[in-house]
Amino acid sequence: MDTPSFNRLGLAQPLLDALAEKSYSEPSPIQAAAIPILLEGRDLLACAQTGTGKTASFALPALNATSRIGKKPRPGEIRTLILTPTRELAVQVADSFKGYGSKMPFRVGLVHGGVSQHPQVRALKRGVDVLVATPGRLLDLDEQGHVDYSKINMFVLDEADRMLDMGFVEDIRQIAQHIPEERQTVMFSATMAPAITKLAGTLLRDPEGIRIAPDLTTAERVEQQLFYVKPNDRTSLLLSLLDEREDDDGLSIIFSKTRHHAEKLGKFLYREGYEADSIHGGKSQNARQRILNRFKDGKTRILIATDVAARGIDVKNIKLVINFDLPMEAENYVHRIGRTARAGDSGLALSFCGGNDGGLLKDIHKFIKSDIPVNEEHEYHCGETADKVGRFLQRGKGGSGSGGRGRRGPRNRGRRPEGGYQKKRSFRRNKARSSHRSS
Repeated sequence: MDTPSFNRLGLAQPLLDALAEKSYSEPSPIQAAAIPILLEGRDLLACAQTGTGKTASFALPALNATSRIGKKPRPGEIRTLILTPTRELAVQVADSFKGYGSKMPFRVGLVHGGVSQHPQVRALKRGVDVLVATPGRLLDLDEQGHVDYSKINMFVLDEADRMLDMGFVEDIRQIAQHIPEERQTVMFSATMAPAITKLAGTLLRDPEGIRIAPDLTTAERVEQQLFYVKPNDRTSLLLSLLDEREDDDGLSIIFSKTRHHAEKLGKFLYREGYEADSIHGGKSQNARQRILNRFKDGKTRILIATDVAARGIDVKNIKLVINFDLPMEAENYVHRIGRTARAGDSGLALSFCGGNDGGLLKDIHKFIKSDIPVNEEHEYHCGETADKVGRFLQRGKGGSGSGGRGRRGPRNRGRRPEGGYQKKRSFRRNKARSSHRSS
């Protein structure tokens, strides 16, 4: 079989020139399947994992349509609307459009919360070829009379499953009602849950279907390891693991369950001499974007994040993901470790498990349809924790992080949280500290 090529997909020359400049010659499977369908003007429902190159699957056809129009959008006009669930993903998608469209004239607008709306309103008044938006801010500007949907000819829902999880389904329906019925509608989702199929049935007309992965599965190129560890040994284990990779030139993401833990862990690692920063929903959008930019540029080597960064953040050279806390939702485990092993690279995902995490681990094993291999070759391995969790897994009771209880217990008020920041050893490092920190 001939090797597929972007040159044979029917894309405009400026797009081929931009792809060549990026050394992109062969489309990924989702791109090879989706782009011809979208160039024909068909509706599309596509199921593909994060990191498979899906953004280009809709960005290139949208830009191709813009190139064939050959004239600037009129004031207030929007030609293509892309909805994303998070601010970070919106920024990433807009940046991708700018990269793919670097050899052609076009306008891209960006609408999301957390920043002033005034530049966004000015862009809408001027007119845009492509508008990338989060649902909440878009509806807010619509209620103020700043949004004209009447010229939209392509409507894209990116990470549709995530938008439904975040409660945006009614917002999506409200926005769709304003867009002309004679439009091309595209939905991309990492899973094909019944709710996604139901929503697609109300928005898409006779769509083509693509399923690159059967449902969300763990990235095959990610090596996974599980560490049974006592709560007070977690930070010592973390420092030990980071020390082992001191000479690695890759980036690392550490996931924590709450904003407070992420902030505290980020400050702790920074005091220990690591170029580390934290990102979570408690920081302003501008601060989060500055932190992400430093991380992408390699100025910050370690990013501590809550699940706000588990999806939609596409950063190259992430070699290590550490789940300092297991996620409360099993699906987020896959999204977290999917930050590594992107674009054909390999990666390592390490997860810490305490004695009360049996329910969370059971849910993860069930979701990924396999057990995470256990690493006992470290000085902080806790056999007692391993036995406790093992007995819980064997009983097959409960789940959803309850540790076998029928419901979540009350908060442990006044008690030291699991994974407290006690140092058991002294560490000396010669790493240069980051020259500037986020506020």
